[in-house]
Amino acid sequence: MPERDLATKSLAHSRQTPETRRVIRKAFLPGAGLGTRLRPLTDLLPKPLVPLFHRPLIEWAMESCLAAGITDFAINTHHLPEKWSYGESEDSGMVAGNGIFPRKGSFLGCPVHLFHEPVLLETGGGVKNVSSWIGRDSVLVHNGDIYSSIPLERLIAAHEASDCVVTLALRSAGVATHIALDETGERVIDIRAKLGIAEGTHVFTGIYCFDPELLDLIPPGEKIAVIPAFLELIKQGRLGAVVLDEGDWRDLGDHREYLAAHRELALAPAIHPQAKLDPSARVECGVVGPEAVIGANAILRDCVVWPGAQVAAGETVESRVVY
Repeated sequence: MPERDLATKSLAHSRQTPETRRVIRKAFLPGAGLGTRLRPLTDLLPKPLVPLFHRPLIEWAMESCLAAGITDFAINTHHLPEKWSYGESEDSGMVAGNGIFPRKGSFLGCPVHLFHEPVLLETGGGVKNVSSWIGRDSVLVHNGDIYSSIPLERLIAAHEASDCVVTLALRSAGVATHIALDETGERVIDIRAKLGIAEGTHVFTGIYCFDPELLDLIPPGEKIAVIPAFLELIKQGRLGAVVLDEGDWRDLGDHREYLAAHRELALAPAIHPQAKLDPSARVECGVVGPEAVIGANAILRDCVVWPGAQVAAGETVESRVVY
């Protein structure tokens, strides 16, 4: 896009008031990753569908979005697409950028559109691929394979009140401090020092809001990350940020983190009412899913037993996922 057009667009956008900004009601949940660090669990299910306290991980994200006012969802799929149960109908009324018709279903009464990617399109290409669903609306993006209870309404409010095309949700501490902020703490000035401006000080949560103008910065039909578009917005001074240290946020990317989440969180009763435990079995810090069978004198320590899985009589299982 020519610089003059970008400048005109930026000026018009900056004149908007909070009352005239679009209210965010759509959420895109990237769910197409391979989840290689969680294998062999992800040989059975896509990572966003791996159970967290008896429910698919992505449903915790979807409920958080609903609580923040979201009423319409899109999810991209790739690995084991047949495992997704939110897309019952082939008639979605739209077509994806890759020419595939998304499936349409629902979650708690809200529409869910499943956009399949036979070839992974990466974080930028995945967003571009759902352009027909985005239309002229602003969108919340929440990675489908993380657990978070951060206040999404604060991110949405910050974006709706700003003149930024994108607003990132950040944490002030963590192992991947790649995001550098200006003195106000509300604008991103560098990512991974790629612009040579500053080293990072904050962690990107994988959660952000964007206006449809972001689509202009992502080429169609390409496998591409979203970071180049973010870097272009930094040059325009229109990549915003809000630091949200409240609540929990964790990437359940490997077995250690997956077990830790079940040990440290209390999202639901550890032993599902439909689990079948022999009276002599002992569960010493563990989560047991519905229809799981735990035999006589079995001992579980720091374990997660998936729905329908079995632990044999007399078996001792420690620091492991039983599936």
